Amino acid sequence: MDVYFPLSKRSRTSASGEKFEQKKPSIEVLPDECLFEIFRWLRGGRERSSCACVSKRWLILVSNICKYEIRDNNIIHALNPKDESTNKKVGIVSEVEHNDVDSDGYFTRNLEGKKATDGGLAAIAVGTASRGGLGKLFIRGSNSWNRVTTVGLRAISRGCPSLRVLSLWNLSSIGDGLCEIANGCHRLVTLDLCHCPAVTDKSLLAIAKGCPKLNDLTIESCANVGNEGLLALACYCPNLKSVSIKNCPLVGDQGVASLLSSASYSLTKLKLQALNITDEMFSVIGHYGKSVTDLSLTSLPNVSDKGFWIMGNSQGLQKLKSFTIASCLGLTDRGLEAVGKGCVNLKQFYIFKCDLLSDKGLVSFAKVAGSLESLQLEDCHRITQIGLFCSLLNCSAKLKVISLVNCLGVMDLTTGLPPLSPCESLQSLSIRNCPGFSDSSLAVMGKLCPQLQHVELRGLHGITDAGFLQLLKSRNAGLVKVNLKDCVNLSDKGVCRLTNLHRWTLETLNLDGCKISDASLFAIAENCRLLGDLDVSKCAITDSGIAALAHSDLINVQILSVSGCSMVSDKSLPSLRNLGKTLLGLNLQQCKAISRSAIDLLVQQLWRCNILF
Repeated sequence: MDVYFPLSKRSRTSASGEKFEQKKPSIEVLPDECLFEIFRWLRGGRERSSCACVSKRWLILVSNICKYEIRDNNIIHALNPKDESTNKKVGIVSEVEHNDVDSDGYFTRNLEGKKATDGGLAAIAVGTASRGGLGKLFIRGSNSWNRVTTVGLRAISRGCPSLRVLSLWNLSSIGDGLCEIANGCHRLVTLDLCHCPAVTDKSLLAIAKGCPKLNDLTIESCANVGNEGLLALACYCPNLKSVSIKNCPLVGDQGVASLLSSASYSLTKLKLQALNITDEMFSVIGHYGKSVTDLSLTSLPNVSDKGFWIMGNSQGLQKLKSFTIASCLGLTDRGLEAVGKGCVNLKQFYIFKCDLLSDKGLVSFAKVAGSLESLQLEDCHRITQIGLFCSLLNCSAKLKVISLVNCLGVMDLTTGLPPLSPCESLQSLSIRNCPGFSDSSLAVMGKLCPQLQHVELRGLHGITDAGFLQLLKSRNAGLVKVNLKDCVNLSDKGVCRLTNLHRWTLETLNLDGCKISDASLFAIAENCRLLGDLDVSKCAITDSGIAALAHSDLINVQILSVSGCSMVSDKSLPSLRNLGKTLLGLNLQQCKAISRSAIDLLVQQLWRCNILF
């Protein structure tokens, strides 16, 4: 019987008599400098990628090779001309020659949580370098896991010169990593920093000098960023188009003012939130915001009514189209009127939690804002029904959308209303969670706004069929989208009337939480030819109502929600299967009468429909 014994290492004896095994020489004994030099002679990206897979040490070394450090292909051919002629005969083109063409940055990479490490960044740098280049990089760290340091960002800097978009969130250890990015990624145009406490003014100075093409800047909750960093960006990045600064305690008037003054003719979007800026800064905005079209001011406690008044009267915001003012206690009626006069082209205006604003300021604003198309008010409790109706009477002929959310001052009034004339331009009305808004207010809105196409009445317990029918009677245009979620006192009578009057236009209907039954579904099945989105969650519908929808020749519903309908059971399975011919989305959550086996069968049969259960 033949037995095979593998070869074993030969033992050697030293002069002292001690035995030791002979070890094979290893490339690992070479220092990093030697390995780096060897890797520079590799011809293409495939060979470098293979070497990077050997060990973490090799990965870091390969990722630190810049494109200009790779040995020129002509030198390789000069040293080995025979190899060159062979490659030409078989039609091989060296990847080094191919890499001479600038990478355009086709790839986008995202690293989140535990995947956000220096090794992951090095692998991205090596893997994308010879395949079109990295264009966008998003890194989302976490408080419990933070393994991204300057080493990883250095690999990106040296291997990804085509990087255009960089977003860094929740990274506490990057230190001077932005300096590395600035040294190699000169094409960077978008920088997003959020919760990066190690980023300082020094980092922003490096970015400003190394990335002059930067035009989109977002800085949020970076405690060590101050005015000096913003001054550097203002000096070296004159083409900034979008700037957003939030919750940076060291940022004040001087830093923001420098950005505005240097980019006066390029800056179109400005967002300032939770900063220590004062009225003087608002004067700068009003004077230098000549190209700003989108402005958002949130939680600025040191700004008073004077600041808003100066900003409006500076007449510099002539191009402003969208304006958001949130949680600014300094905004009063006088300041709001000045803003309306100074922003002559304002189209969209959103006001949130401005406690000093009253009916007087809202009406004055409506009179002077001649280009306004959309007005949204939220948590403005001093606005009443009189202010709302008078604003509609005095608004511009271009106003199309009005929205009130959680405005507790809007209550039904029977006296004090001026003579009403319709606002023919208004097409969308949204009233949400305003407990004082009930039937009489809705009837008045119906007379004021006869051209409504989109109606959202959410969480209004005071709305009943009587008020809703008054709104329907005043319609000159067909309703397209209707949202009546949590109007608990609205019943089948109002819904049936709605489907009958607007059968040719209704496309979206939300009856979530309304007091309806199968009668509403019968009316929908009989009338609504264009309905594509139907929500009857938490309603008293049964299998009979679902069957009516399924047997209708008119219905082509694509999105259907029956979530929380306890009387819909397994008997609806054939009906849902029949509706599945057009369904793209089906919500069966909290339907306790439907068994899991029925849902599993439905998932198999309606393979193209997204089913929630």
